[in-house]
Amino acid sequence: MLLVVLELCTLSFRIEDMTSADVVATALFGDGAAACVLQAGEGGFARIAGFGEHTWHDTLDIMGWRVERDGLGVIFAQAIPPFARKKLRPAMDQILAAQGLVTADVDRFVCHPGGVKVIEALEGALDLGQGALDAEREVMAEHGNMSAPTVLYVLNRVRARGLPPRSVLTALGPGFTASTVTLLAA
Repeated sequence: MLLVVLELCTLSFRIEDMTSADVVATALFGDGAAACVLQAGEGGFARIAGFGEHTWHDTLDIMGWRVERDGLGVIFAQAIPPFARKKLRPAMDQILAAQGLVTADVDRFVCHPGGVKVIEALEGALDLGQGALDAEREVMAEHGNMSAPTVLYVLNRVRARGLPPRSVLTALGPGFTASTVTLLAA
């Protein structure tokens, strides 16, 4: 199966309605695309060993889109880094526990970077140490935040360097939601 991830964030730019959130979102998010092939059975560089998701209640105001008559309006709170630093670890512990794992069982978190402050918050929340998310920083520096495709760019970079035995691919998104896929290197 071919999985294609395409984000056209520039479609949200509306010159008639330039709120500060829309200007910031236009500056932070760009268009991007990525694809990967998923197959059943043997082969490939990794096997999906588990997955999980956590949506925090009453968080629609943190990040997302407003569908309006003249296009999409961004919902974007500056509270994402402190929210992630405070709330991600308990959610990740719950997601991993459902798979019989703890964070110490994970060799590498492969994270959607979000931005420099989000990367720092992820490192803090997951006790990774400053600079641990090096591939995430590199992708941000080279490509910026392309929304959903960005984490596949990070995964590709980590894969090229040699995927560790157990990795957890993770992203934060609208709702406010944390989604994960646990990968075992082939």
